[in-house]
Amino acid sequence: MREVVYTGFVSLDGVLDSPGGGPGEEHRGAGWVVKDIEFLPEAFALKGEELADTTALMFGRRSYEAFAPLWRDSEDHAVYKELPKYVVSSTLPDDAIVPGWGPTTILRSTDDVAALKKSEGGAIFVHGSAELARRLSEARLLDRYHLLVFPVLLGAGKGLFSRADTDKQVLRLRASESYPNGIVKLIYDVVN
Repeated sequence: MREVVYTGFVSLDGVLDSPGGGPGEEHRGAGWVVKDIEFLPEAFALKGEELADTTALMFGRRSYEAFAPLWRDSEDHAVYKELPKYVVSSTLPDDAIVPGWGPTTILRSTDDVAALKKSEGGAIFVHGSAELARRLSEARLLDRYHLLVFPVLLGAGKGLFSRADTDKQVLRLRASESYPNGIVKLIYDVVN
């Protein structure tokens, strides 16, 4: 069974962001990852460490539409180019797949994600995709969280965690580390 791992940058109050902000992040605090915190390479080392485990990428529609055209041509993301990609969307047309960015499959439901998890292969990493992360968590399809928690409180923006009244999920700390700039790395396995 394949693992689905969520990886992201999150504020202390649970708001997600990509470095520098970007499409879909039009709240007034967008871009806080690079604007407000001293850059320390060791605090971001988790992103490089994840590459050894990544065998596929998964996105929601909006994150795919934002990342695919940029990451396809980015030297920083060249290692992702030929990895299989999965886009979970009931609305993305088949002809909207970005050419030249490796094999991409559209999954139309969380049932499709559950079937993918049962297939052979390694870990599938979910980048960005706040809405997808919440849906996968509620469907009990996430196996692990890789979070870099930033010392900011935003009060607005896309939240990582659902506010729905769902059953409790227990997490087990796999690894943690704190850095002089206030960022904390937290890696949690989902126990149930």
